[in-house]
Amino acid sequence: MNGFQAFILGLVQGLTEFLPVSSSAHLRIVGELIGSSDPGAAFTAITQIGTESAVILYFRRDIATICTAWWRAISGQDGPTWRERMGSRNHDARMGWYIGLGSLPIVVLGLGLENAIDKSFRNLYLIALMLAVFALVLGWADKVGAKNRELTDLNPKHALYFGLAQALAIIPGVSRSGGTISAGLLMGYTREAAARYSFLLAIPAVLGSGFYKLFSSTDEIGVAGTPGVGATLLATLVAFVVGYLVIIVFLKIISTFSYKPFVVYRLVLAVVVVVLLVAGVLTAQGGI
Repeated sequence: MNGFQAFILGLVQGLTEFLPVSSSAHLRIVGELIGSSDPGAAFTAITQIGTESAVILYFRRDIATICTAWWRAISGQDGPTWRERMGSRNHDARMGWYIGLGSLPIVVLGLGLENAIDKSFRNLYLIALMLAVFALVLGWADKVGAKNRELTDLNPKHALYFGLAQALAIIPGVSRSGGTISAGLLMGYTREAAARYSFLLAIPAVLGSGFYKLFSSTDEIGVAGTPGVGATLLATLVAFVVGYLVIIVFLKIISTFSYKPFVVYRLVLAVVVVVLLVAGVLTAQGGI
């Protein structure tokens, strides 16, 4: 992978990570189209560190508030009972617990299915199917969702449902944000609330996955057939800058527009991928 290819893939990661279109699917597709082959699950996870760093920067005040409130509760400063330590007196403290609870499914499935994530889940026929199926799920959720709940209405059951939806994104094409936003809409949350919680919920999961892949792949990065260290760092930096700008725009447009354009885009992309596979432009099985 040369510098230009790394820049393009970083741009793709930054543009698609927070949109309900699946950044991992786009990296898999675009990587092969620009001649760098499938960049692999490790490269994808590491570049996501860049976009999640953008989330931390954008939501830094929210994150600081949640962490401070959670620590006050767990340390007993809000009261000595277990209910008070679980955040009964403070919504921000409860949010800390909810994010932890919602992160459990993707941790369990991510570790249990690591080999499939690196190889078989990167099959482009499967990715095209997931793009199409979850496009319809997102469209349906946006149409039937009541959109009358805010994050103050979040409870443990809903937090777990959000987490289970996020865990589906271990398959490229599902979309982490698309899955969690769809779940939120089906549970009655507003577009803004579902998207905001999607961003916050992703922080421990994506950063954990990224750093796990970074440290577990140190002996593989840069060897023949894998992206080099410089290319990976460049792509991660580009993803950070572009991702920060996308967060700003995305949170503004979802309060006014529906998710229909994303639904149509996903369906069209799924068809294009299948056509390119049949034509021999793309190869079905990737993974490094």
